[in-house]
Amino acid sequence: MHNYSPGRRFRAGILGHSGFSGAELAALLGKHPAVTPVLLDHRKAEGTASESRPHAGSESASNPLERFAWSPTVVTEQKLDVVFTATPPEVSMEVVPEIRAQEARAIDLSGAFRLPAEQYARWYGAEHRHPELLPQAVYGLPELYRERIRATCIVANPGCYPTAAICALWPLLEQDWVDRAAGIVCDAKSGVTGAGKAPSPQTHFVQVSENFSAYAIRKHRHVPEVLNSLRLQDDEFDFTAHLLPIQRGILATHYVRLRRAAELKEVLDLYRSAYRDSPFMRLYPAGSFPQVSAVQRTNFCDIHCTLGGDGKRLIVVSCIDNLVKGAAGQAIQNMNLMLGLEETAGLL
Repeated sequence: MHNYSPGRRFRAGILGHSGFSGAELAALLGKHPAVTPVLLDHRKAEGTASESRPHAGSESASNPLERFAWSPTVVTEQKLDVVFTATPPEVSMEVVPEIRAQEARAIDLSGAFRLPAEQYARWYGAEHRHPELLPQAVYGLPELYRERIRATCIVANPGCYPTAAICALWPLLEQDWVDRAAGIVCDAKSGVTGAGKAPSPQTHFVQVSENFSAYAIRKHRHVPEVLNSLRLQDDEFDFTAHLLPIQRGILATHYVRLRRAAELKEVLDLYRSAYRDSPFMRLYPAGSFPQVSAVQRTNFCDIHCTLGGDGKRLIVVSCIDNLVKGAAGQAIQNMNLMLGLEETAGLL
């Protein structure tokens, strides 16, 4: 349990604030009722949060944030309670041990602490430099691991695609409703900000505009996150990512076969029960469908279920903003839990 005095204001460092996720963090934390954000520059000077955030609001420019160079002692010097690392995995592996050495909490938005060391080496193509910290890291999906997140000092913030997929499938798999032998298919589409800020031929305007493409088929590094959380085997889950010609948002369609015939009401009741204490999960009724525009710039995950005439073929659609519920918003949701704040603080 946290014994924080009412009205206390926390200080949160943001390392990697010039990237899309880091800039989104800065913008959201700038409006948080109990947190003061502090920008941290790692090595070379970073741009401003307002420069990097798509459609950044004027609040970033009118209310400039505190800014300091990163050093192993800046956490103590600036009295930081938590530090967000919106950095590449190799940078996160370097600084998270330093953050913990200064007794602050760490919330990492990269993939550095999401997987066991052997899986990390396979999917990220490099050895993990701090495997001793991996058992301390909790996978930061509050809908599944809320109580563990409250008690930890290191959160591995989930990837955006896994957030959409796990939230869509977990109630069914948790209650053993799925015929795993029939396979599960996840067909997911994301806006271009999901690829990060670094330019590449694949994300160039000319390549993306008026186009739609699949990528990283059977090689996407987010796949093991889904397998681990849902306790699936590799041959039970097929995932394909697609690039949408939009800035932000993910829509994922999941195809499953149930072990027994069910009524749609049973399926919806299962989801309502699973997420009864999850304020950011929204279940759509029959005849109404999730869409990207409804979740953009929110921390909601919208879900809709359609059942086939045989009562066994189920299609589950989930929809999130990849920069909010898929990154910065979920990181703040995790921070709220870690600091003993209301889970929805700064997000509604």
